[in-house]
Amino acid sequence: MSINLSLLPPGEKNKIELDKQASFLVWKMKQAKAGPDDITATFTKIRDEQEQAWFQQSVDKYKKMMGVA
Repeated sequence: MSINLSLLPPGEKNKIELDKQASFLVWKMKQAKAGPDDITATFTKIRDEQEQAWFQQSVDKYKKMMGVA
């Protein structure tokens, strides 16, 4: 079954984007190409508290998955 992501509501699209950003930042940390300050900078750019919480949950999830402290 395929899902057309462009048909999702804007809030769901944004959650997917935040999850992708979290994954990429944690991957960069694992590769020693970024530090915790990069995650903090991205976090502070997010205005909505629910989106901040979602981003932080995604960061924590990917840190656990990738073994990043």
